[in-house]
Amino acid sequence: MATNFAELKRQRNKDLQKLTAEVTKVSGGEKKSYEDTRFWKPSVDKAGNGYAVIRFLPSPAGEDMPWVQLWSHAFQGPTGKWYIENSLTTINQNDPVSEYNSKLWNSGNESDKDLARKQKRRLSYIANILVIKDPANPENEGEVKLFKFGKKIFDKLNDQMNPEFEDETPINPFDLWEGANFKLKIRNVEGYRNYDKSEFDTPAPASEADDDLERIWSEEFSLREFISAENFKTYAELESRLNMILGLSTNDNAATYSVEESIEEPAEKSTAESSDPWSDSNDDDDGLTYFEKLAEA
Repeated sequence: MATNFAELKRQRNKDLQKLTAEVTKVSGGEKKSYEDTRFWKPSVDKAGNGYAVIRFLPSPAGEDMPWVQLWSHAFQGPTGKWYIENSLTTINQNDPVSEYNSKLWNSGNESDKDLARKQKRRLSYIANILVIKDPANPENEGEVKLFKFGKKIFDKLNDQMNPEFEDETPINPFDLWEGANFKLKIRNVEGYRNYDKSEFDTPAPASEADDDLERIWSEEFSLREFISAENFKTYAELESRLNMILGLSTNDNAATYSVEESIEEPAEKSTAESSDPWSDSNDDDDGLTYFEKLAEA
């Protein structure tokens, strides 16, 4: 800010740069990043294969569980726009997509049932992890991160806690002392990520020093926010968005979303119909084709 005429003359070039940057910002030319840097994602090579070692961590301070469960929807409507939102069923509330899918399923028309399947819920989990080995991004090693994953990986956690055979000892994979590192092995199977070869290592402390274990635990992120009602859109907001995506009504107040604002991990292709035909609890795929579609939307 100039305080006299001479200063105004001297700084006019700087003022131009400042004004140009501000015009770019307000006109939408500045691209905002919506990536949550707290989250860690495994990297894969060009063939779709990847490897990393992580350690699932215990419940954050003041919280009861080391993971949260999240339901979401991700589908493209006839308008060409995408509906990508967390479902209110996560917090035991009515959700407009689930209600609409129920009507479609109960109509008796096979085409309606196919549409309901397309718009089904996707199940994912969020937990804190310690990144032990990340060959593609070694700067992550030793960092506490959030990890979003699907049912396939959750089943492997459950297998540790509830082994199938009586000669196997139950293990708490979230325990800092008696848990075990998880070797994440990713393969590309028919265009989708496959985690079947992933496995837990032999149980061992995450660190030999209690001071280091305390440091790791203190760096965990709260999971409560992901299932807090105030962080979900209201029923009315979701219904308005759904109507716009499906072309059921026009609403000038309906929000417009960029790819960065609305990305959620898609679910793996399902080969069997579940008992809840418009819910999908299978694991996440690599999302490459999915994100390409979003970019074109």
